[in-house]
Amino acid sequence: MTTKGVEGVYLHTRNWGKTAKFLEALGYEIEFTTDHGSGTLRHENGPYFVVAEVPQDQEPEAQLVLRVEDAAAFRPDPIVEVVSPFEETHWGTQRMVVRDPDGRQWSVEAPLAK
Repeated sequence: MTTKGVEGVYLHTRNWGKTAKFLEALGYEIEFTTDHGSGTLRHENGPYFVVAEVPQDQEPEAQLVLRVEDAAAFRPDPIVEVVSPFEETHWGTQRMVVRDPDGRQWSVEAPLAK
């Protein structure tokens, strides 16, 4: 089984408000926000953005989120280094982290098992 493509992007920022306004100016709408400088923005065409504010001394990062339909059936090719196997998230999915040949981490998400 392969992925269904890019579903979303996790994006760190040093300023949630400015980043949210930037994405809104590009056609994204805020779906929800938290009281600690994070939230989700969506566009009718394309992946969602989960934006989270990080401290000034932390380098902002971005991580692509790929979608699979069934975590139990997903078996990545040996070229794909699994950093952490599927685990339940607090936002209602299962998430695996993999690393590409250049050392970047990617998320692979699936619905919760029924």
